Amino acid sequence: MSKPPLPHDFQRPVPSFTVTSDTVREGETLSPLQVYAEGNVSPQLSWSGFPDGTKSFAVTCFDPDAPTGSGWWHWVLFDLPADLTELPEGAGSGVFPGLPEGAVHGRNDYGTKDFGGAAPPPGHGPHRYAFTVHALGVEKLGLGSDTSAAAISGTLGFHALARATVVAVYENA
Repeated sequence: MSKPPLPHDFQRPVPSFTVTSDTVREGETLSPLQVYAEGNVSPQLSWSGFPDGTKSFAVTCFDPDAPTGSGWWHWVLFDLPADLTELPEGAGSGVFPGLPEGAVHGRNDYGTKDFGGAAPPPGHGPHRYAFTVHALGVEKLGLGSDTSAAAISGTLGFHALARATVVAVYENA
């Protein structure tokens, strides 16, 4: 059986840029800090090489392997200013340290407006967690924090100039 696609696979193709992390590494297992029941702390992310004309950024985390038929949104953050190129660890958790004024946390699939860590069902196998930075051609999405994650994702696809993704894994054996 093939792996479920990421949401961006259904959106129009756009160029890529670079996202790096001190916390999350491509193809590696998430730290306990990024697990819902253990730490629930958003990872550090940095990005560069995005296109000229970028007016804002958004950050998402999506698990396409969740047994829901539509995946699971762990993090939806948008209206980040174009001069921001890094989020510190924990920026999406609790009191949101390091987030610029005006940043909006959309509702994740836990029903909260923050980062919700990995929590795959026991024995379901490894899940992928796609942390994506979206470079956008608009300063503000014009959406509220109660907008569904799926609607925010669609809007991001429409306004994306480029995107960068790092995918980590986690399994609850």
